[in-house]
Amino acid sequence: MMNIPFQAIDWSSVEKTEHRGELGTSWWQTLQFGGLRLRLVEYEAGYLADHWCRKGHIVHCLEGAFVSELADGRNIVLK
Repeated sequence: MMNIPFQAIDWSSVEKTEHRGELGTSWWQTLQFGGLRLRLVEYEAGYLADHWCRKGHIVHCLEGAFVSELADGRNIVLK
């Protein structure tokens, strides 16, 4: 990840898109910087994804708690 310019992001100006999971709904605000995708995600309580994602992620939980269930059976809790 090279040549990513410093900038402040006004998330209120980034469109939210709705994504339904196996259970519940999530709302994504997404920005793309070359091969880097930056996303602010809100999850409805009880949300469960409808797929496994094999890509690497960097996750920062801003509020509440987040449990990431991995395909290998591990559960990672972020607060």
